[in-house]
Amino acid sequence: MTQVTVKELAQTVNTPVERLLQQMREAGLSHSSADQVVTDTEKQKLLSHLKGNTKLDEPRKITLQRKTQTTLKVSGSKTVNVEVRKKKTYVKQSPDELATEQQRELEAQREAEEAARLKAEEEARQRAEEEIRLKAEEEARLKAEEEARQQAAAKAAQEVAEAAAKAATETKPEEVVEEVVANKAAPAAPAAASDERKREEPRRPVAPPVAGKRDEDERRDRKHAQHRPSLKEKDKVSSPRVVRSAGDDEDDGFGGRRGGRNKSKLKKRNQHGFQNPTGPVVREVALGETITVAELAQQMSVKAAEVIKFMFKMGSPATINQVLDRETAQLVAEELGHKVKLVSENALEEQLAESLKFEGEQVHRAPVVTVMGHVDHGKTSLLDYIRRAKVAAGEAGGITQHIGAYHVNTDRGMVTFLDTPGHAAFTAMRARGAQATDIVILVVAADDGVMPQTEEAIQHAKAAGVPIVVAVNKIDKPDADPDRVKHDLAGRDVIPEEWGGDTQFVHVSAKAGTGVDELLEAILLQAEVLELTATPSAPGRGVVIESRLDKGRGPVATVLVQNGTLRQGDMALVGVNFGRIRAMLDENGKPIKEAGPSIPVEILGLDGTPDAGDELTVLTDEKKAREVALFRQGKFREVKLARAQAGKLENIFENMGQDEKKTLNIVLKSDVRGSLEALQSSLSGLGNDEVQVRVVAGGVGGITESDANLALASNAVLFGFNVRADAGARKIIEQEGLDLRYYNVIYDIIEDVKKALTGMLGSDVRENILGIAEVRDVFRSPKFGAVAGCMVVEGMVHRNRPIRVLREDIVIFEGELESLRRFKDDVAEVRAGMECGIGVKSYNDVKVGDKIEVFEKVEVARSL
Repeated sequence: MTQVTVKELAQTVNTPVERLLQQMREAGLSHSSADQVVTDTEKQKLLSHLKGNTKLDEPRKITLQRKTQTTLKVSGSKTVNVEVRKKKTYVKQSPDELATEQQRELEAQREAEEAARLKAEEEARQRAEEEIRLKAEEEARLKAEEEARQQAAAKAAQEVAEAAAKAATETKPEEVVEEVVANKAAPAAPAAASDERKREEPRRPVAPPVAGKRDEDERRDRKHAQHRPSLKEKDKVSSPRVVRSAGDDEDDGFGGRRGGRNKSKLKKRNQHGFQNPTGPVVREVALGETITVAELAQQMSVKAAEVIKFMFKMGSPATINQVLDRETAQLVAEELGHKVKLVSENALEEQLAESLKFEGEQVHRAPVVTVMGHVDHGKTSLLDYIRRAKVAAGEAGGITQHIGAYHVNTDRGMVTFLDTPGHAAFTAMRARGAQATDIVILVVAADDGVMPQTEEAIQHAKAAGVPIVVAVNKIDKPDADPDRVKHDLAGRDVIPEEWGGDTQFVHVSAKAGTGVDELLEAILLQAEVLELTATPSAPGRGVVIESRLDKGRGPVATVLVQNGTLRQGDMALVGVNFGRIRAMLDENGKPIKEAGPSIPVEILGLDGTPDAGDELTVLTDEKKAREVALFRQGKFREVKLARAQAGKLENIFENMGQDEKKTLNIVLKSDVRGSLEALQSSLSGLGNDEVQVRVVAGGVGGITESDANLALASNAVLFGFNVRADAGARKIIEQEGLDLRYYNVIYDIIEDVKKALTGMLGSDVRENILGIAEVRDVFRSPKFGAVAGCMVVEGMVHRNRPIRVLREDIVIFEGELESLRRFKDDVAEVRAGMECGIGVKSYNDVKVGDKIEVFEKVEVARSL
């Protein structure tokens, strides 16, 4: 017999002790303390009371909501995020309602079966009536044909008899015999009757093949007999002739007999059935993104020369192998009178997308958090404190120039961090980080406030539809003002929760570690609200965060796994590249065998460096991966070539009449793909109407011999960003005297290029007025001619400087100052307020009241 106390029973049934005592008193038991013993009999009594009196208010309606996000690949490496929201409501029915519903469904099912049966009977009856009607019509037609045939035969016999009687009175006996025989062999009347019947009777179905063929042969033989000339119309000869009918045999010249009817059949068989088209043939031309001139001509069934001639008349010269874009090809095909059918060339991509659908058990995954903000606001330092590492000290110049991916195991769960650069040049990298993340941490310095890159990070997060958690950093500084940060962000539609918004604000100090735990708690709270899920059993799918070319290991790509599990040995398709994963490393460089959702890894084994932002997909078939990769490469190349050729003529007309710009050519090599994109974007934006920057070639990896040769051929400058030149390249650079520069901070490249462009602009010539002298009197000198007695009223007058003579503030002469005297002495300069004599070279028309302006020309360097 088991006995427990009231307290132990309450813990067993997971009920508060006070509530259990109240229920026991309602059941008639006398327990008032938690330490009293409860027997089995008392337990049964309490259970009976609860079963009889307790009524659970069970919910009759449950509504489930579910939100899923998918990414579709549009063109090249562009992606579109699609969010699907589903809502289902389940209603629990009572037994009476359920029975009524089942009865209603059975009645509806019986009615549907009865309607289907009646419809089938009606269709069977209609088919039987149609068969009877068709049979009656066929019998009537056959009867009418037989009657017409008999009448025609009787009429033909009558006409033969009449013709024989008439011929007996007009011709010789032998001619009568021959004419009768001829008329008997080929009666013309049945043919005429047949033609009359054809004109009067409506069109009937074709008779069976054998009978129809026999009737046709008979009609043809009668026609030949009718038109065969008689003996009366031929030349008369002395020897008797035998007249044969069309159906009789004749000598074939070899002792055999040849039938006349068979001869007519043979003649018919030798005739070809080709007929010239009565009008132009309109064909359907299938057009994809691009098509060559030869393929377009083949689809229209015309010669390629005709298409080239037509395009030449349109003003777009082309060759047979030239690639046309869809718009141009559609215009050519429609102008030539053919129909155009636009087809999608992404059939291979669509098949790939269908094959990647995978259903499995979804589990909770860790959030992917991107740290964004203005440069030097403490993004990396904050992440360092969380990771207990020193990454900022290792970055060149103390700034982040790559997207760093790390995952951290905290007491509250795992979190994956992406650290993005804050410099203006890394706009594309920040946008890419916002697209691949679940939550954005916006780091704002409390002493600096909202800056340009802060606003840009807010725009990227809102464009991607990602929630923001604001980390107000550097609150330990004396001039920190967190309230100003809140006011500035509120003006940019980032409203704090305490002000009625939906954005969490956390005050932190990356240096002292203040508020870091609260920040992690806010991140995980936001992740719970988002309900992030993934399917670990599915094939791995992810996005490329960064890629680089390692000299010893080859192409290395940093990938963030978004769904499924990525394993060593998988066949990966990444953009236009593919390959089998030979090795995987975590962010610390340690080899791992597999990586689940929200884990960043480095993979080795691809055939090239993919673009940052490309989607990674795991396939089971290497042949399929190679086929899709080659298709993407060819499509990218063809579209690029078609657009370049289409815009070539327009560019020629745009550049006509414009002065040629000075161009600074650059060959750029970088360590990672993201830095290369940032540098190309920043350098291409420099320049003005007179000077410009052209990145001749850009790539990932060290500077090779081919890069040096390209720079030599294009007269370009070699820039290496965190990379170095190999021995072959250094040899060419030293021999040819090429300009090679190494950098590890992006600011330095931009500043040096700006200086180079400024030097290419040249300088402007400006004039500085040195002094002005007013003519008070004019003297005549036998040596210098007219000498002006002047008073220096402004500045200082210098000898051997260019001058202008002004009369009533109008320039009347521009020349040089020949002599400058004070009293009888030659002087080099005369200051304001002093008198002097000035002799103007080659000018003798100086008058009282004129002003002599002394100036100098100065070259001033121009800037962008």
